[in-house]
Amino acid sequence: MPLIREAAVSGMFYPDDPVALQTTIRQLLEKVPLLAHHFRAIITPHAGYIYSGETAAHAYKQLSKVKDKIQRIILIGPAHRVPFSGIATSSVDYFETPLGNIPLDKKANQDLQQFAQITLFDEAHAQEHSLEVHLPFLQTVLDNFTLVPLVVGDSDIESISEVLDFFWHDPGSFFVISSDLSHFLKYTEARALDRQTASAILAMNPDDIGYEQACGRMPINGFLHLAKKYHLNAVQLDLKNSGDTAGSKDRVVGYGAFGFE
Repeated sequence: MPLIREAAVSGMFYPDDPVALQTTIRQLLEKVPLLAHHFRAIITPHAGYIYSGETAAHAYKQLSKVKDKIQRIILIGPAHRVPFSGIATSSVDYFETPLGNIPLDKKANQDLQQFAQITLFDEAHAQEHSLEVHLPFLQTVLDNFTLVPLVVGDSDIESISEVLDFFWHDPGSFFVISSDLSHFLKYTEARALDRQTASAILAMNPDDIGYEQACGRMPINGFLHLAKKYHLNAVQLDLKNSGDTAGSKDRVVGYGAFGFE
């Protein structure tokens, strides 16, 4: 009997009906341009689709350029629900969404156990939305792929970068870094702070991204450390906040999409 991590936020962050979900994602993707870049990694937000779905679509639309090369998704995001130290993998066989089950790369998860910062901790994944909201987008834009889900708890830049570097030389691995940006500032304040964060990402300066600038600050900074090592170029795909989409402008959450090649 396979072990399945059941969808925890379907019907809340995104539609739980598969037809409605597929329609929502395809409509979001149709609204955004396909660029000439061939990315190896993206940073993309993880809020409810009515808030951040358009920004996420700016990133996921670009995967169509490289979908034939992608065999494995390294999906990394911050822990919101359960406090722990290190980076959590999962023991299950599949992650579930309304669009079906995604197989985990079991060998990769086993190989990662060589790292001291890796912990096998299913509780960190059970209710975590920072990874789950990306899965329907991935199922829509890709054909077949396996998943390496990584939830970051109390960790550091070098530890995160080391784990990501383990997969870097595999051309079939694609990296998705999950993070929203500023939280609960007024609209104009959020725009100013998010522009600072975007500038730091584009300049590959992880030291310039502080705690208040992104809930996924550590996954972002760990990846930027790696991106700088391999001399990647960063491209800003979208930058907005919930006040631009479905929220009020009194207390907004920032969203950014970036590609790396």
